[in-house]
Amino acid sequence: MLSQVIKHVALMIFGLLANVGCATLPDTDALIERHAGQIARFENARGPLSVQQSATILAALKRTSGNIDILDKQIALEQAIVGSPLILGNKVSLLQNGEITYAAMFAAIRAARDHINLESYIIEDDEIGRQFASLLLEQQARGVQVNIIYDSFGGVKTPRSFFDRLVAGGIAVLEFNPINPLAGGSPWLPNNRDHRKLLVVDGRVAFIGGINISSVYSSGSIARRVAKSHGNLGGKSVPNGVGKNAAWRDTDLQIEGPVVGELQKLFIETWIKQHGKPLASRDYFPALAPAGKDIVRAIGSTPDDPYSLIYLTLISAIGNAERQIQLTHAYFVPDPQLLQSLIEAAKRGVDVKLILPSHSDSAIVFHAGRAHYSALLKAGVKIYERHGSLLHSKTALIDGVWSCVGSTNLDWRSFLDNDEINAVVLGREFAMQMQAMFKADLDASELIEPEHWERRSLILRFKELVGGLFGRLL
Repeated sequence: MLSQVIKHVALMIFGLLANVGCATLPDTDALIERHAGQIARFENARGPLSVQQSATILAALKRTSGNIDILDKQIALEQAIVGSPLILGNKVSLLQNGEITYAAMFAAIRAARDHINLESYIIEDDEIGRQFASLLLEQQARGVQVNIIYDSFGGVKTPRSFFDRLVAGGIAVLEFNPINPLAGGSPWLPNNRDHRKLLVVDGRVAFIGGINISSVYSSGSIARRVAKSHGNLGGKSVPNGVGKNAAWRDTDLQIEGPVVGELQKLFIETWIKQHGKPLASRDYFPALAPAGKDIVRAIGSTPDDPYSLIYLTLISAIGNAERQIQLTHAYFVPDPQLLQSLIEAAKRGVDVKLILPSHSDSAIVFHAGRAHYSALLKAGVKIYERHGSLLHSKTALIDGVWSCVGSTNLDWRSFLDNDEINAVVLGREFAMQMQAMFKADLDASELIEPEHWERRSLILRFKELVGGLFGRLL
């Protein structure tokens, strides 16, 4: 027990020191106002569409989605802020939990003929990690070039021998911002972590989301309705029946079509920024034909940007919501602007629902998030806590037409310190799949009743107070 406390304190001190002189979150109101009035533009596999063609596509979207303002305001703002285009002709498949996601990834890797680019915050030396390693080594031996980026902090528990074996087999391996100041280039940036989860195969199919390479995701989640006993408010962080080996609930996307080229760019930009050895010559950007009807924007964020592109995208989407905001997030430590955006949305009549964890692999993050419940509940935000599994998803659905899935948590670290990657998908058809997924998670969650919440124990209030003090560091 003492060693665990010492470890947590050491990590907090490390984070505090690393954050000295770090960036701040942007003034979202000023940025949104500056970019207002833009015209939404679209691209397809052949390039940018004309203003008239873009207007026709937008009109069709509005006809099927109820003519809501988010389509006029939000997508034009994203275009101006993010810079990456809205691309037509993609096929997006919603993948729930690690078991299904890994099966799809393995199938894509086996089908690879040219190259495989894998970027992951965590790659563990466990059953799943070794399955990935063996399959990637087999493909490298067949002449498929494999390139891997892993985060130094995320991979701290993975033995060096695991990566040495990959290198010995011809795979190009790059450690992102090594913790050891003598192992990497200059400057030393120990607090800038690569939190992305990205797999691109042959430049034609990509996977993004919240799932790392680890066996903790391999069993899927337990979907069951929880009795409204409110036992989780009495001091327990973990509900009955959920122990250390509980299943993890997470979400990924499999994407095919022209937008894969945008995701590929993000991988290669990171490789170059991290001073990786020149990539082996391969067809990284093949001509991509339409693969489906989904409209997708790829968004990458990095501390190198003036502000988090994903953060501003989400804040503006919440601000433009008219009817419904549905967020499912694993780590919820909102900054004042995000908190105020959610409160203002609820006060103007938007149905705001949050699904958050009922327990977490980080107790201090869990209680830091709960420190904001009272303010949200008072404004009319509905908060649910997911039971039966450890929630790790990072998803958003707004007004039944704007969907977002990726690696970004709702916390300061994701918005200021991490490299992250998300995809925005426009359209009611995909949103209906997101809605069904949200409903299933809702059925396995417990509503936090405001009256009952205000009667929570002094022990929980103290934990929230302590967690809140470290919110910026989490």
